Amino acid sequence: MRMIVVGGGVTGAACAYTAASLGAEVVLVDAGLPGQATAAGAGIICPWSSRVDDKAWYAFACAAARDYPALVAELADGPGGEPAGVSYRKVGALMLTRDGDEAARECERLRTGLAATPEMGEVRVVDAAEAMELFPPLRPGSAAVYVGGAARVDGRRLREALIGAARAKGAGVVAGRAALTTRAGRVTGVEVGDQALPGDVVVAAAGAWTASLVAPLGREVRVTPQRGQIVHLSLEPADTTRWPVVLPGWSGHYLLAFDNSRVVAGATRETGSGFDPRVTAGGVHEVLTRALEVAPGLADASHVETRVGLRPAGPDIRPLLGPAGTDGLVVATGLGAVGLTLGPLAGSVAARTALGVAHPFDLTSFDPLR
Repeated sequence: MRMIVVGGGVTGAACAYTAASLGAEVVLVDAGLPGQATAAGAGIICPWSSRVDDKAWYAFACAAARDYPALVAELADGPGGEPAGVSYRKVGALMLTRDGDEAARECERLRTGLAATPEMGEVRVVDAAEAMELFPPLRPGSAAVYVGGAARVDGRRLREALIGAARAKGAGVVAGRAALTTRAGRVTGVEVGDQALPGDVVVAAAGAWTASLVAPLGREVRVTPQRGQIVHLSLEPADTTRWPVVLPGWSGHYLLAFDNSRVVAGATRETGSGFDPRVTAGGVHEVLTRALEVAPGLADASHVETRVGLRPAGPDIRPLLGPAGTDGLVVATGLGAVGLTLGPLAGSVAARTALGVAHPFDLTSFDPLR
């Protein structure tokens, strides 16, 4: 079977990799538009911290986190691959709370889910001294819960590793903006400029641009861009390699660290931004203000860059994933602010769905036309 995957973010890259691994002939088409969410995403993998009351979403997110180590191992076994190639590492997370009593309650809440999600790892209250030892720039006196299974990943490097592995299995990559082609009510491939790319099935994984891709079919995929601005700082020469993710419980902002003394602070959630990938003064101010509130030790850090991603925001927290009402078309988008957590699994499920290969998920609640 010949599959066309439209969209080269982490979801589309994972779809291409899975399909090629299953023996399909694959072509990945990517327009390289500014604002691709994968290129800007922080890469926090810690679904257990969420307070969202949605069982379908939570089960999928936990499965995605559970599957990450196996995917990293697969990519490491590929040509020129090693675990550092995707910059994935379990570093744990500090969930900050207002005081010690709140930390005890949060710890108890998380522990009730340990039996069902053992990949969450160790869960315990840490005192302020240990919190600062783990993440030195924190404000003195910070109360926190430590979640040992939390991890981080560099989305750009993961995407490159997935596409490289897909290529090694025979997948082709075409640059350009795709338009769907149809015949007799069925999707038959795409056109990229004047190049026709026929396919037995197309997976639309174009992030926030998916809605305009499928609109000519008369199908409405309710995904819109939500701008996220994220600031990268340098604390050179500090060794930040194993610093945990920091998740203040009272806001949607966060901190996490990578190798080479880099600390990432994020992020804005600018609903209604449209396809505007600009860095704004207000966005940078918001991110740095929230960061310095919880980690004043970052005040002397050097500003390295500010990245902007246009997250594909759906009508609710659940992915838009599955057949899209027209033969030959599967949609995989709407991952919102957790695209780097859900993307690899969503891409794999989309590939299997498109190829008619079994997977363990009921996609009814993820209907992309809901």
